Amino acid sequence: MYGNLAIIAVFVLIYSMVCGGLERTPINGAVVYTAFGLALGPLGLGLLTLDVDAEGLRTLAELALALVLFIDAANADLGVLKKSIVLPKRLLLVGLPLTLLLGFGFGVLLFDGLTLLEVAILATLLAPTDAALGKAVVSNAAVPQNIRESLNVESGLNDGICVPILFTFLALATGAAGDGRPLLIALELVAAEIGLGVLVGVGLTFVGALLFLQAEKRGWLTQTWLQLTVPSLAVACFAAAQWLGGSGFIAAFAGGLLFSGIVKKDKHTLLLAAEGTGDTLALITWVTFGAAVIGQSIGYFSWQVLLYALLSLTLIRMLPVFLALAGTGLRTDEKLFMGWFGPRGLASIVFGVIVLNDHIPGGETIAITAVCTIVLSVLAHGLSANPLVASLAARVRSAGIGGGG
Repeated sequence: MYGNLAIIAVFVLIYSMVCGGLERTPINGAVVYTAFGLALGPLGLGLLTLDVDAEGLRTLAELALALVLFIDAANADLGVLKKSIVLPKRLLLVGLPLTLLLGFGFGVLLFDGLTLLEVAILATLLAPTDAALGKAVVSNAAVPQNIRESLNVESGLNDGICVPILFTFLALATGAAGDGRPLLIALELVAAEIGLGVLVGVGLTFVGALLFLQAEKRGWLTQTWLQLTVPSLAVACFAAAQWLGGSGFIAAFAGGLLFSGIVKKDKHTLLLAAEGTGDTLALITWVTFGAAVIGQSIGYFSWQVLLYALLSLTLIRMLPVFLALAGTGLRTDEKLFMGWFGPRGLASIVFGVIVLNDHIPGGETIAITAVCTIVLSVLAHGLSANPLVASLAARVRSAGIGGGG
């Protein structure tokens, strides 16, 4: 245990001192974290032996994702979001259903050993995009604001939307639904997950933000404990919603949006301290994923798994986004940019663990496909983020100078 702790601590120390330089290169973030875990794990040097079970990995991923969602939502420019709300609406109401359908269709063609319900579970598991992996894009000022805010909202809400869909398919696949009608089960889950998620996130954040403002007014806040304000509120929103049967991810994102609207003074100072906590949790999650998951899974990758993973990151994601954004005034390159930057990460890790815990016959195939997709996403999206952002920014400047659109 102490050896693992020392290795991870030294890695965090070194990365914290060089991350500024790495952020200007394609090699940064989750690419570095995962590669480090893989290199020092059992498949590499064997120095990092993390004995983390599926539930431990799920908890790490959930907490990291909850913090990222809350912080990204709180950082959102609500004025820009209000003007460009049509884009995330199209992505969620048109793009997401099309992604699920296309993912299901290709799954049926490629996986003979999976039932139709298991294919539907796979398509749902890989539909949500990851706010943490997409951070390099949504936080880059070189990306047009409407695109940044739209991708941010999409990644903040699509995992919460997919939770009741996933649970519906799992209930049907395991027989837990009994003789109940699938549509009724789905509606009940949607109402509980999304409705309770929003209520808990908004309610807790409203109370927490008002308490914060009153404490600030009375001079009760100290610099030391101030750093824990946002992380504790984000975790409270997530955990309370999960406890009550709602979606913790929806709660975290909804809470972050409300926090942004209520707390305006020194908001960025508060969020900056919280980002460090979120980034550290994400780092540990990706190191664990590289050391403990990839090494055990890579030998089970088949051509069907690899092909589906590639399709999931390209055609299954990009075609629905392109169609959903038709008539919005975006240029072709902007639509393709938004379609490409739909990385899969923490949400898919969480969903994969949930599927494994339900012990459905095709659970291992689904989990292996998820791992393969996440690995390819970490590499492809991590390495392409800075170059493609720079290319898009150059075209936007050129279009602006030339008066084109």
